[in-house]
Amino acid sequence: MTPFDTDLFVIGAGSGGVRAARIAAGYGAKVKIAEEFRVGGTCVIRGCVPKKLYVYASRFADEFAEAAGYGWEIPEKPVFHWRSLVEAKEKEITRLSGIYRANLEKAGVELIEKRAVVEDCHTVRLHDGRKLRAKHILIATGASPVMEPHVPGIEHAISSNQIFDLKHFPHRLLIVGGGYIAVEFASIFARLGSAVSLCFRSDNVLRGFDQDMRKGVSEALTHAGVAVSPGTLPTRIARHAGGHLEVTLSDGRHVIADQVLIATGRKPHTANLGLERAGVELDASGAVKVDAVSQSNIPSIHAVGDVTNRINLTPVAIREGHAYADTVFGGKKIAVDHHNVPSAVFTTPELGTVGLTEEQARRTHDVVDIYKTSFRPMRATLSGAQEKTIMKIVVDGETDKVLGVHILGHDAGEMAQVLGIAVKMGATKADFDATMALHPTASEELVTMRTRTERHERLRAAE
Repeated sequence: MTPFDTDLFVIGAGSGGVRAARIAAGYGAKVKIAEEFRVGGTCVIRGCVPKKLYVYASRFADEFAEAAGYGWEIPEKPVFHWRSLVEAKEKEITRLSGIYRANLEKAGVELIEKRAVVEDCHTVRLHDGRKLRAKHILIATGASPVMEPHVPGIEHAISSNQIFDLKHFPHRLLIVGGGYIAVEFASIFARLGSAVSLCFRSDNVLRGFDQDMRKGVSEALTHAGVAVSPGTLPTRIARHAGGHLEVTLSDGRHVIADQVLIATGRKPHTANLGLERAGVELDASGAVKVDAVSQSNIPSIHAVGDVTNRINLTPVAIREGHAYADTVFGGKKIAVDHHNVPSAVFTTPELGTVGLTEEQARRTHDVVDIYKTSFRPMRATLSGAQEKTIMKIVVDGETDKVLGVHILGHDAGEMAQVLGIAVKMGATKADFDATMALHPTASEELVTMRTRTERHERLRAAE
């Protein structure tokens, strides 16, 4: 057998792959990592980082509108410059990508800026034809946008990969999809000044999230001026002279748009990667099937992050990459716990959540208690804003254990991160009640909701 050229070859220099490479190198492994686009992956280059920057930009519209209630006078209508935002975003993600590069270099990891595919269980082939043998191969290629439904004219639409860098601001934007990517961009562009239309297959946005939160997000989008069309999809997209698009919808309406954003989800980026040739098992979505320690059915090939389609969040990919390196190169068998992972949807107001939704809890627990409140936040009292905050605590009615917490409101994501600690530790509703409130804050409501609003009991089969 040919000796190995490296101990670990990582395909994909996103958050999970970079973390795995650095930690493995720290254990003394010889590591190479290949990236065909830009170092940093989806999150840094075309995902959560630029998205959050655009969220911040969009929220200034509300701040300007509400400032008068607090005594501020803005003499002229604020003017938004799209190109300035795009250029500032590009400068920041370039800086972050540079940090990723520097960290790889400091760790002694060799960065290969070429496409790499799997030849067999120990061999990768680079785009220039070179072949390298690795004792271990880690797949960390993430996910890519799904351009569906595939209708005539779909080639005129864009994905979330292109939306950040449009040359011209879309004054009329049609977004297809009801998931978190779709609603986030609907919220962003409506505040930046677009006339936004949102159409999707389901009866409401954010399928899989708590029903009360879904309703709250939908109402907030409508209040922001988004034309929300549930149960509706495009059937044809046509480009006309002058560059505008005419979209025919399944309900017979025609919508004129400058851009059509397809945000119907993402799929594991495994196409043409050579995994099938190496015998790696993939599921129906194309995800690499892995066990608790991220190993595929081929012992020398592992996978972490979105390419496994477990929980597609950057911190999860980072934790999986770290655990992989600890397990394979550090002699510690560490399996990542994917339960009670906090997450956020950065609409305005934003949604923060951790644990089970009410619907999930009622399917798995015999008695479920609900504590819920809805109120106008203090910051809206002087400004005259119509926003409202919704908070919901889902409790096991038999053990008093908090199963889930869901918040729609200002800084809900920040609250969800802290709440994630309590829920992960198994806090009870009594623990919440025993915690002193911090006044005046919106989050104090989480420890002052003493009145149960609902109780749901499952009918048990007769013994």
